[in-house]
Amino acid sequence: MDFGNMMKLMGAWNTFKRNHPKFPAFCRAVHAKGLREDSVVEIIVTTPEGERIETSLKVKVEDLELIRNLTGMVS
Repeated sequence: MDFGNMMKLMGAWNTFKRNHPKFPAFCRAVHAKGLREDSVVEIIVTTPEGERIETSLKVKVEDLELIRNLTGMVS
């Protein structure tokens, strides 16, 4: 990723944090507890019409590496 794109990403992350102040605290709590291999992450999106879209995933070692890399980019 070039420097300009990295700066855009950081700016977008800062805006996201301002718009959703509880999310960074959630991420810190997950990090403190230690997201580990075989942890289950569940995601639910509820549309404005009330439709629920759900999924879950079991964390793999490769996922943890991706998360570490992404965390380093936006911290």
